[in-house]
Amino acid sequence: MTGTTQDDYTDRYARRVRGMTTSEIRALFAVASRPEVVSLAGGSPYIAALPLDAVGEMLGDLAAQQGATSLQYGIGQGTIELRERICEVMSLSGITNASPDDVVVTVGGQQALDLIARLFLDPGDVVLAEGPTYVGALGVFQAAQAQVRHVAMDAEGLIPAALEEAIEATARAGRRAKFLYTIPTFQNPAGVTLSEERREQVLDICERAGLLVVEDDPYGMLSFEGDAPLPLRARRQTGVFYCSTFSKTFAPGLRVGWVLTPHAVREKLVMMSEANVLCPSAFAQGAVTQYLSTMPWQEQIKVYREIYRERRDALLSALEDLMPAGTTWTRPTGGLFVWATLPDGLDSKAMMPRAIAARVAYVPGTGFYADGTGRGNMRLNFSFSSPERLREGVRRLSGVMEQDLAMRAVFGGAGLQPGHQRRRGPAAADAPGPDLA
Repeated sequence: MTGTTQDDYTDRYARRVRGMTTSEIRALFAVASRPEVVSLAGGSPYIAALPLDAVGEMLGDLAAQQGATSLQYGIGQGTIELRERICEVMSLSGITNASPDDVVVTVGGQQALDLIARLFLDPGDVVLAEGPTYVGALGVFQAAQAQVRHVAMDAEGLIPAALEEAIEATARAGRRAKFLYTIPTFQNPAGVTLSEERREQVLDICERAGLLVVEDDPYGMLSFEGDAPLPLRARRQTGVFYCSTFSKTFAPGLRVGWVLTPHAVREKLVMMSEANVLCPSAFAQGAVTQYLSTMPWQEQIKVYREIYRERRDALLSALEDLMPAGTTWTRPTGGLFVWATLPDGLDSKAMMPRAIAARVAYVPGTGFYADGTGRGNMRLNFSFSSPERLREGVRRLSGVMEQDLAMRAVFGGAGLQPGHQRRRGPAAADAPGPDLA
């Protein structure tokens, strides 16, 4: 029978499949991509800002002049040419002691996280991660059958005392956390940045506890207000895995990322990658290498910064002018996202169908927590839509929220359903609220 949703393979799946759930963001793509919908949902860079004619000519030259190698199989670790360019890129962020031998090229930043999870996580292991955190990382840890314990954040990023408590609570439960997963700079989804003082504190805590650190840094070059703080990997070499990608600074469609790994682990990560994808795309690597070697890519980063700063300002202005009383939000100094906290009684997940009907999309906060909380929050993206579209999206979203608030006032809504806990914050830098739990 065609069109049936019957799954005849349920009793044959591996155990790791049983807990897998659909990404909140992937489920939104079908409707958020409609032209009549103002999407505040995805995390797409504004690719139209690239000099696409020049990029197209560069790709044509790559195929014509180097096709015999760039269209062939490659090596599992990635080409030496690209790994050398990656070390040059990292040096601009303060990581000046990296060797190309310790760089493993990956299929986007997502594969870097997957390789680390495959290398270190057994079923039932504990991963510490900020709450909220990147939805793609949660999917990786879920697939590895690991348990994520969230660590609270505020306007200055991850709270060191909360990290110590999470480590101790895990130990009291007779377990040991394998690593801390953190996005310390322009965090996804919260938009907050770990302060200078806390960076040293977090590294000291992890070092004392023997806890590895997985630093995810896709947005560090997209600073709007001076240079971003030095990455954790620029401060400590031992025990820190540094992951990044060209998806936000060049082109996500090429799917080229990397992980800078402690030397002792490099060979095992390469073997994991070979088992996973055999080798990353030689053509995609060649394209990134050519881009970094022949085009003014640092000037292009400045273009992105200006565009995203303008759009961040437009979104913040619209939120200030149009959001209902009781709504708070973060004020990012870089990256792509704002994290909003709704007035008491509103549920971002329950509200989503009404928002789509009003032709606006966002990501409910539940997608960024392993335990499904976060119904009092939403993530808003400002990188893709024009300032005018952003304001229109906020206008539509505000209307939906006002309607929900009016309905609750009339009918005396009891708030969230039992078991659907709220997560507050991280609060705006100028108006701190309750910490995330």
